[in-house]
Amino acid sequence: MYHRIIDLVSISSESFHRLILTFSFLIALGLFRLIVELIGRFVLRGQHERMRFWLWQVISMISAVVLVLGIVSIWFEDPRRLTTAVGLVTAGVAFALQKVITAFAGYFVILRGRNFTIGDRIAMGGVRGDVMALGFMQTTIMEMGQSPPEQEDAPSVWIKSRQYTGRIVTVTNDKIFEQPVYNYTREFPFIWEEMTLPIAYKDNYKRAEEILLEVAERHTQKMIELAGEALVEMKEHYYMHPSVMKPKVYYRLTDNWIELAVRFITTTPGTRRMKDAMSREILAALEAANIGVASSTYDIVGFPPVRLQLERKPK
Repeated sequence: MYHRIIDLVSISSESFHRLILTFSFLIALGLFRLIVELIGRFVLRGQHERMRFWLWQVISMISAVVLVLGIVSIWFEDPRRLTTAVGLVTAGVAFALQKVITAFAGYFVILRGRNFTIGDRIAMGGVRGDVMALGFMQTTIMEMGQSPPEQEDAPSVWIKSRQYTGRIVTVTNDKIFEQPVYNYTREFPFIWEEMTLPIAYKDNYKRAEEILLEVAERHTQKMIELAGEALVEMKEHYYMHPSVMKPKVYYRLTDNWIELAVRFITTTPGTRRMKDAMSREILAALEAANIGVASSTYDIVGFPPVRLQLERKPK
């Protein structure tokens, strides 16, 4: 009967022995794991869910290691066959864990490259914020909010400025190979911002322009000097067009008002504070100059005639 089975499946006697031994090993390992899990459930009954979760993880890892070692010891006594099997297993693991391997490679690219480092303010993988920690697989970021023009970008947040939201987000390092990384502070720690002000056509819009320039120049004087020095250093490594550092006001004509946009340079961590201080001064100066901020209004020029007719009910 034994030899008939060997002849039927067309395998050697040695391979058949190994196959039977493999099945026996798998059954024994399964029973052993089942017994350990039952004991663990009894011992950890009523314990915290996290402790039980990690127990199952440890059991699974130990079972996996024992399974691999047992299969290798049964089927690969010849080192040459073992080398071939290790190559096949390595290829399979590389395919199954390609994301993990890519994230690990991204870690070294981040260290050796000039993408970002700890403390930089970046946008990577759809997350904006300051880099808190850099690991082998993940980058930890303290999330910041979005300015109004960025509110439609995913993922949306409730903070309408570039300030902390309080959420800590982890992003896998493989994102540097798939998506662009925006760095706010690495080599040029300044950004250009704009404030828009609608002025009615009947108001003194030239005086409004002077007010915007005066306030912007007063708040950005020191930053203009620092940004100019940083820009000179960047030109030593990159090709760049000349940039205007001083504030400038741009006009845009609309159906309802003249839109004045003042463009100025600032640092991203202090953008909201600067715009708040500038807004207060601009409003005070506009009030002193008797210039109002335009808004959409509707004029009702007339009503159609209305006729009322009363009917008396008979008593």
